Amino acid sequence: MRYLIGRYHEIALKGRNQWRFVDQVKQNLRDLFGDYRLGNIRSVGPRLMVQIPDELSDEIAAERAALIFGLQNFSISYSTPRDIESISREAIKRASGSKARTFAVRTRREDKRFAMNSVEIDRAVGGEVQEALGFEVDLSAPELTISIEIMNDAAYVSAGKIVGAGGLPVGVTGRGMALLSGGIDSPVAAYRMMRRGLRLDFVHFHAHPLVSAASKEKAAELAAHLTRWQARSTLMLVPFGNLQREIVANTLRPLRVILYRRFMLRIASALAERSQATVLVTGESLGQVASQTLENMAVIEKAAAYPVMRPLVGMDKNEIIDQARLLGTFETSIIPDEDCCTLFVPAHPETRARIEEVEAAESRFDIPRMIDDAVRATEVARFWFPPRATNAATAKESGTQY
Repeated sequence: MRYLIGRYHEIALKGRNQWRFVDQVKQNLRDLFGDYRLGNIRSVGPRLMVQIPDELSDEIAAERAALIFGLQNFSISYSTPRDIESISREAIKRASGSKARTFAVRTRREDKRFAMNSVEIDRAVGGEVQEALGFEVDLSAPELTISIEIMNDAAYVSAGKIVGAGGLPVGVTGRGMALLSGGIDSPVAAYRMMRRGLRLDFVHFHAHPLVSAASKEKAAELAAHLTRWQARSTLMLVPFGNLQREIVANTLRPLRVILYRRFMLRIASALAERSQATVLVTGESLGQVASQTLENMAVIEKAAAYPVMRPLVGMDKNEIIDQARLLGTFETSIIPDEDCCTLFVPAHPETRARIEEVEAAESRFDIPRMIDDAVRATEVARFWFPPRATNAATAKESGTQY
């Protein structure tokens, strides 16, 4: 019988609160394997054990398990009786077909009453594997590691451990609203906050129909990709072009970008309230563009009704690009588009805005009306992983229905 055995990351350090984190991992696992009927799921010491159904291949099981935040590593393990002959046979079976030339056996005993200690098991099983398959023993840097875990009910054998996603399980630290621009930075920021246990909804500001719908399509593709780590997502598509035109008609050029950003945070805050989110997440990096100077970020943030989290604030562009490539969002993010950030942008935007000057400029606007108009015009797209037939089908909904 096959089992997915996941080993906890930070969860192992949570003391009396550990059960909350473990329960969240279990729920997230059920969601990400929602198209399969998993067997028993139980927590045994510092590990999670999940019975895998016959129709679920090792490849898909490993692919899905790698998306679950909270697991440091995992393995596809096979149960066998708790005698050294059975364990050795299973180890040989797991290692057969491997192209490795060197190997090691690593044993952990959950049940310390087992007749042999871990070192004795390693030696006994290792000798049988070496004789049967001709591998050389290398205890420092083996190409293949055979893992054996001795539990109360059975022994569990696997050929190697797979690196997990780490972090904290999505949903355990709360809910946030991530501003998803369609560029390189914001998907990386969203991923980093999901890895810290935050469940996210997404909001994208676009200028369609003043420009093409390309940025909306990119945002939907990025949201669908990010949904792989949290099983379900909502993307809110806010038409922003007319609001920008109103700002352009009533504001001096240098301050326009500052006002755009402040209105985005106001609208995102209104949508966050309806989604029961308690923080906003942006992909800002200090000094990267004119709106991301220290002075401008401080002025812009004052318009938000919720704390603004900036997980990339101390990273440079190359670091962010490297993470986007690993995440799998880079190629989508660099597809050319026309988003609202490129519409009506002055040649020389203000880099050191003063709050008094900005508030004076905003006094010309009916801010509550503008926010309400944007929220009511917002379209909503919902995504699931594993995908459903309705994935990425965008339906226009009233903001009061969130």
